Amino acid sequence: MPEYTGALRKMHVELPEQPDASVQYSLALDNESVPLNEALGQPISLSYTGQINCVHCNRKTKKSFSQGYCYPCFRKLARCDQCIVSPEKCHYHLGTCREPVWGEEFCMQDHYVYLANSSGLKVGITRGTQIPTRWIDQGAVQAIPIYRVQTRRQAGLVEMALKAHVADKTNWRTMLKGSIDLVDMQRCAVEMCGLAEADVALMQQEFGLQAIMRLSDAKDVKINYPVQHYPEKIISHNFDKEPLVTGVLNGIKGQYLLLDSGVINLRKFGGYHITVVVG
Repeated sequence: MPEYTGALRKMHVELPEQPDASVQYSLALDNESVPLNEALGQPISLSYTGQINCVHCNRKTKKSFSQGYCYPCFRKLARCDQCIVSPEKCHYHLGTCREPVWGEEFCMQDHYVYLANSSGLKVGITRGTQIPTRWIDQGAVQAIPIYRVQTRRQAGLVEMALKAHVADKTNWRTMLKGSIDLVDMQRCAVEMCGLAEADVALMQQEFGLQAIMRLSDAKDVKINYPVQHYPEKIISHNFDKEPLVTGVLNGIKGQYLLLDSGVINLRKFGGYHITVVVG
């Protein structure tokens, strides 16, 4: 039986160009990539060794923060700052960014505000380089970009305007049950942008028309996941409470493995050393 050992990272994903094809997933352990789609329907075990290494500096840590960082990195890195969760609070323009060079590369670039259908319609933001990865990580079955903006902060401000009319969070339990009704994303985009039009116009006055652009010609994307059976009841596994997780792999969606014994969010355990046995 194939056995793999290493420190967990976020699963690698790829959306095939063929219509109706499922997302291709690979388990990321250190520098090794293990294809997962072919393991569907097979027994799989994941054993946590008890060791955690920071995904940034690699130092050993007893507890991880913000999906894999040690406490010192969590405190000093801009990617762990509050503005990552609340982008409208980005303070790069105030000269107080924890890592100005990192902020210049990751925050002061084009971002997209989008609508996605994961557990229902929601709004979100992402860098252009993370389309469609961001949508897949959230378990969206449909998505469409609706604005292109010049900075992360501007994306957060547009998102705030839209949050008054649509959710900005995914209900992960609903998403994993798989009973998500498809909607007309083009119609939803027109409706939501109409509701936020006045707020967006004020932002364009402040930042310039070219800074915040409506993507009226954008096409929606449909995403299929490799799932044989969705769980009727959501039972969540946690390496901190049960170091050995076993079961038959029924599917993969978002960053979750769907086992017949329960589900596990692998992204939550970045830096955890595990041994994986398939078959």
